[in-house]
Amino acid sequence: MIESMSWLQAVVLGALQGVTEFLPISSSGHLRIVSQVWFGQDAGASFTAVTQLGTELAVLIYFAKDIWRIILAWFGGLRNTERRGLDYRLGWYVILATIPIGLLGFVFKDEIRTAGRNLWLVAIMLIAFSFVFLAAEMTAAQRPGKSLDQMKPRDALAMGLAQCLALIPGVSRSGGTASAGLFFGMKREAAFRFSFLIAIPAVLASGLFSLPDAFSPDGTGVSASGPQILVATLIAFVLGYISIAWLLKFVSDHSLGWFAAYRIALGLLVLILLTAGVITT
Repeated sequence: MIESMSWLQAVVLGALQGVTEFLPISSSGHLRIVSQVWFGQDAGASFTAVTQLGTELAVLIYFAKDIWRIILAWFGGLRNTERRGLDYRLGWYVILATIPIGLLGFVFKDEIRTAGRNLWLVAIMLIAFSFVFLAAEMTAAQRPGKSLDQMKPRDALAMGLAQCLALIPGVSRSGGTASAGLFFGMKREAAFRFSFLIAIPAVLASGLFSLPDAFSPDGTGVSASGPQILVATLIAFVLGYISIAWLLKFVSDHSLGWFAAYRIALGLLVLILLTAGVITT
């Protein structure tokens, strides 16, 4: 029997989604862990995907001028070759980077909702990809970083492929894509800005596709009411907007090492709790 979500659970998970979505610490991993530790059950991948609509609305509003400029430039460039500047190229780069996760997300949608949410896997990914972040920072420190106007198609494709790893809770969409950008020589802030842009079509599609399942899970989550999903999504939107502003300012002067240390500590804690039998997968 599918259990119903409590209002406390909806508020807590909505707030957690907003705070962690853009930080390179894995929002889906945190929602999975907190759901199990605090509430003793998995809220489900569909609930996570739907509340991400709130955080993506925050992206749309925060980057509204950039997004609108890119859209106009892209359509304008299709008609007039003289208008094919940076924003036109960014439009194509977003499309290019979105293709991989669109294909893999569709092919592995069932695994994402079941085996991919195993807490052993989440903990291991939290720890393992922390070292990827550190390696990316070490690589970036050895060369001057590229800004968005210096991006190449290969940079966009690499970040798009890295975004696919975000399908696994514990990896982090922003952390994975930004790390790929750093490996390819991008500046940290530029890499994060582009990671936010390429997340928009993927997350919006995932959230809308998962909306029916959030109300009536197929045995892999809890059933949330319409008002609960709405409140959780609104909370995620408000906190997500604040999180974007804070993160872009933070990464301009600080490395991913701060987040890597936190991820390793959290991953080890989850492994200890699993080994001791305090929580189950």
